[in-house]
Amino acid sequence: MSENTNVVGPDFLTLQVRDLERSTRFYTELVGFVTVPSKVPNAAVLGAEPIRIALRQATDDLDSVERLGWGIVVWIKAEDPDKLAERLRAEGVRIVKPLCDGSCGREFIFEDPDGYRITIYEGQPG
Repeated sequence: MSENTNVVGPDFLTLQVRDLERSTRFYTELVGFVTVPSKVPNAAVLGAEPIRIALRQATDDLDSVERLGWGIVVWIKAEDPDKLAERLRAEGVRIVKPLCDGSCGREFIFEDPDGYRITIYEGQPG
């Protein structure tokens, strides 16, 4: 018998980072997010919609694992993946999967300063 637990779905995403200031600069200056006010200490909250993203100073030993977030794919929708891919490439950001036409429009995967692999995609029309 299944009980209703009232689970709604993902509402918040946090990436633990080695250097909060460096990661905040990366995600605001290069990727294009803006930070929003937060009462969470040792964190920067990015104004992503519909799910907010926080960057938090790591409380776990991030160097104790070979790859961070292995097996989890974070997809971030962008209005112009081509423009963002070019900006990141020009800044020397590692592009793991080159820009291409995928099942959800234009997409590519980059690696952030901590090694998280982030997929940027255009989204399906309509």
